[in-house]
Amino acid sequence: MPGEILDNRGRGASQWHWPSVHPEGRKFALMVGVASLVTALLAWETIAWPLAFLTLGVAAFFRDPERVVPQDDRAILSPADGTVTLIRRMAPPAELIVDDGTSGRGLPAGEVTRVSIFMSVFDVHINRAPVGGTVRRVVYIPGKFMNADLDKASDDNERQHLLIERNDGTQVGFTQIAGLVARRIVPFVKPGDMVAAGQRVGLIRFGSRVDVYLPAGTDARVVTGQTVVAGETILAEIGTQQLIEGVNQ
Repeated sequence: MPGEILDNRGRGASQWHWPSVHPEGRKFALMVGVASLVTALLAWETIAWPLAFLTLGVAAFFRDPERVVPQDDRAILSPADGTVTLIRRMAPPAELIVDDGTSGRGLPAGEVTRVSIFMSVFDVHINRAPVGGTVRRVVYIPGKFMNADLDKASDDNERQHLLIERNDGTQVGFTQIAGLVARRIVPFVKPGDMVAAGQRVGLIRFGSRVDVYLPAGTDARVVTGQTVVAGETILAEIGTQQLIEGVNQ
């Protein structure tokens, strides 16, 4: 029955359906769709057909599928769909560390593990909260639009830093980074908002990257080259340090 709750005991009828299109993208799909219709009415088929396919592409880019969020209090979830391209030890950005006088303490100074996730234009671009808690910072910084897969994009590209503090005081910072095609970072939250783990917190239009700064004493549970899913893949477990090995196939 449609709307029936599914559970892990086999109850409920499952069926595939098209994922919804986020409201942020509906206006773009509508504009391209109208242009396609107008050119079709004018018998400009060489333009109408590409615009029709572009309409489908825009709708697919802004798709917003539902996710099953792991119920693990120690889990740090992936905030983005994509591929893990870099895991390295480094200090978080200054905007997540310094005391700005309004939003309380920032991240401690010193090196932590950073996990970089690259999103291609084919990935879902809705970003989700890696942990539940209070949004302490949302800091937007204008910049360039170089390839987001380059490490220096973290310092040079347009970006937005977010800091979430859990009820136990643990803080997780992450950065949305625009890329070659991305031209706007859209936040859904503001400082002071309460969010649940896996909740939608923003999107980046048309290809980009997200950097996650794990708390001190926490190692990644993923490896480079691994595909991750926002709100579902566990990037790390707070306070857990162990070597994770994968087989390159």
